Amino acid sequence: QVQLVESGGGLVRPGGSLRLSCAASGIYFSIYAMDWYRQAPGKQRELVATIRRGGSTTYEDSVKGRFTISRDNAKNTVYLEMNSLKPEDTAVYYCHGNPPDQLIADFWGQGIQVTVSS
Repeated sequence: QVQLVESGGGLVRPGGSLRLSCAASGIYFSIYAMDWYRQAPGKQRELVATIRRGGSTTYEDSVKGRFTISRDNAKNTVYLEMNSLKPEDTAVYYCHGNPPDQLIADFWGQGIQVTVSS
């Protein structure tokens, strides 16, 4: 059974910080690039951050310098550290496993709410 389970979301004040975790099971975690996406109400999903197998990272421009993606392969977990949060960061955040081979299935978590509000 493949599962990606997000945790760590919730309500934070503008300027605050939050760390999301995504724990994977049922996949060979270390071969997957891992992504965080988000979807705000009325908007399309957008790719927030990617961390590849070797540890290189990519960020969406609006979060660069504020968010950090990391992974711990021993724990089959990917993290998203979010700092200097803004109300526009409010969204459902999704963990995504992105395989190195197009013929291998990708997987999604069910999403976790992040709300930035005073």
